[in-house]
Amino acid sequence: MDTKVSPQGPDTGAAAAFEERLVGALNEAGMLLMISIGHRLGLFGTLAGAPPLTSQGLAEHTGLEERYVREWLGAMTAAGVVTLDPGTGTYRLPPEHAARLTDAEGANLAVYAQFLPVLGLVEDDVLACFRSGGGVPYERYPRFHEVMAEDSAQTVLSALFDHILPLVPGLTERLESGIRVLDAGCGRGRALLAMAERFPASRFTGYDLSAEAVSWARRQAEEKGLANVAFEVRDLSDFDCTAEPGSFEFVTTFDAIHDQARPLAVLEGIRRSLADEGVYLAQDIRAGSDHYENVGHPLGAFLYAVSLLHCMTVSLSQGGEGLGTMWGRQKALEYLNAAGFSEVRVHELEHDIQNDYFVCRP
Repeated sequence: MDTKVSPQGPDTGAAAAFEERLVGALNEAGMLLMISIGHRLGLFGTLAGAPPLTSQGLAEHTGLEERYVREWLGAMTAAGVVTLDPGTGTYRLPPEHAARLTDAEGANLAVYAQFLPVLGLVEDDVLACFRSGGGVPYERYPRFHEVMAEDSAQTVLSALFDHILPLVPGLTERLESGIRVLDAGCGRGRALLAMAERFPASRFTGYDLSAEAVSWARRQAEEKGLANVAFEVRDLSDFDCTAEPGSFEFVTTFDAIHDQARPLAVLEGIRRSLADEGVYLAQDIRAGSDHYENVGHPLGAFLYAVSLLHCMTVSLSQGGEGLGTMWGRQKALEYLNAAGFSEVRVHELEHDIQNDYFVCRP
């Protein structure tokens, strides 16, 4: 492509390329919104592995209104997500697409499309914060913990026993023998529930600020008959002072520290709560601590958006420091050292391009 640079104006070729990029992004954003709807309504699961269906057939299979299903299929056809046979008027989800839009192969990327409508709900609130300061409280995000629980199933639950826990040598054996475990900022507690079921001799505790998330976790524990796990609504802003010394042999956080009002206080509390031979395993966002380091980050723009529209502003709503999702490895190591951990090792897992794993000892 020829480019022309004018002393009075921009590089016309670069402007055209950027315009093309924005138009493409707008179209892809529409696709993601429709993927979110298809995921929530179970449309992809119905299409996967099924013979080609008409819009009426898909509506009947799912119990949905045909006119809405037809329009959704139009969007999915235009996006190339489903294929249409114009001769028969039937639609098909290719198996290659179904593998990433359903739970069949354990990597359901449709889950992440839900963040767009969930975060879009608070745009006006965040605009007000730009002008007046403050933040948006947890209560303004009615589905965030639900979506995060699905996110956790992709990056945590699927790898918990085979890849994450083995980062700590001998930990699985200790869990089998029986130790005390805390998940700080546990959300809906899916990781704890899985561990409590796998390791009945150990005792598990989950703390989270969200009453909704804790209530959900408690119901799940009761339904599963798990007497070795307990969940508590708890603000960890003062955990550096209120943590019971030496009360846990193993502490975890999964993408939770950067959300906290006082993240260093939480880390100091975790250090305080660990027994002498205890270990802290933290999963948190893999990024650089300076903006320039995140140029070319495969999820950089998306994660900064999640930060601005949730993680950072939730912290600020509590009068916190607003650390943000993209606090980065350097800042994380600085905080972990300041919290008093004598040894910190950073691990990367092949299945997870989004997170670092920090193994920390007192």
